[in-house]
Amino acid sequence: MKVQNYELVKKLRHELHQHPELSNEEVWTKQYLMAFLQANTSLEIVDKGNWFYAIYRAGKDQSNIAFRAEMDALPMDEVLELPWASTFPGKAHKCGHDGHSATLAGLALEIDQEGANKNVFFLFQPAEETGDGAIQCVEFIQEHNIDEIYAYHNMSGLPFKAVGIIDETIMCASKGMTIHLEGAPAHASQPETGINPSFAIGNILGAIPEFTDQGNNKGLVLCTVVQIDVGEKAFGIAASKGDLRMTIRAFYEEELDRLQENLENFAKAQAEEFGLKVSFQYNDEFPETFNHKESADKIRLVAETNGIELVELKEAIRSSEDFGHFTKSTKGALCFIGNGEDYPHIHTNTYDFRDELIESGVELFKGLIKG
Repeated sequence: MKVQNYELVKKLRHELHQHPELSNEEVWTKQYLMAFLQANTSLEIVDKGNWFYAIYRAGKDQSNIAFRAEMDALPMDEVLELPWASTFPGKAHKCGHDGHSATLAGLALEIDQEGANKNVFFLFQPAEETGDGAIQCVEFIQEHNIDEIYAYHNMSGLPFKAVGIIDETIMCASKGMTIHLEGAPAHASQPETGINPSFAIGNILGAIPEFTDQGNNKGLVLCTVVQIDVGEKAFGIAASKGDLRMTIRAFYEEELDRLQENLENFAKAQAEEFGLKVSFQYNDEFPETFNHKESADKIRLVAETNGIELVELKEAIRSSEDFGHFTKSTKGALCFIGNGEDYPHIHTNTYDFRDELIESGVELFKGLIKG
């Protein structure tokens, strides 16, 4: 990567870091990135409202390759004393999407200057953190007949600048699930005259270990209780409403769907037994992030050709990504680039994206374009 390009996008990364915006609020971020590309490249820019993409055209008969970066930040405070620290309380780039966007902008600079033998699409996506960003952009795949799409995520725990890869599932499918149960209130001295959801919720909790037991599933299946909210702080009134909130997670979407179905059916049976009304709500829904082997092998080849340390992951990691929406529609793969074994993890207060990974990502992506 050219030194001048690296310095330019490193400065861009710091500007993005200072102006974090949450999911589906990336107005300034999108405009700033678009303005950067318009000022520094001759690429075609397509504004899609919440998101945008840029295009390098090699010719109608050439293949179409795309690269995705996210733009959103997290609802966290900046506690590090950085020259480029967030200027907005309660918002910070603690996942590294500022670095991912800067990497994609750096790739755009290099391809615009050097050319390519493929049509290259640079997709800047909103709302990855809430799981509803990629699905907004999926139309882009069919509209432009994208042959393959790639992305990377920085990852602590891997050697610095090493590339981590695995075939098929690389990140879990997951979603937030709320089971709402509603009965009838009663005086605390006469609980039998009301309908209390507490016992049904207790029974649902008791059923979770069987649903998630490894012996009943081919991959990891998790159900993490995040909140139990039953009744009120009023000692004279028996509870009549309750919410059980969980994050359900699995390596494979089919097993996530089965866990959801099992929980819903069990909750419905409990509601019928106790005379409760039951309803369900879902949030932050992420697909399984699936890597096509052909695409993962291309990442391996670029790493080996360029002397980049390659780490073959033994299994998918438990966190989720919405990139899987794209690889349901075309070939592609997501990989990790290491922050270092002992570097602070993403989504923690002490994390900040390492600028050096910009060059690593650009060089990896350039290799995929040439391949």
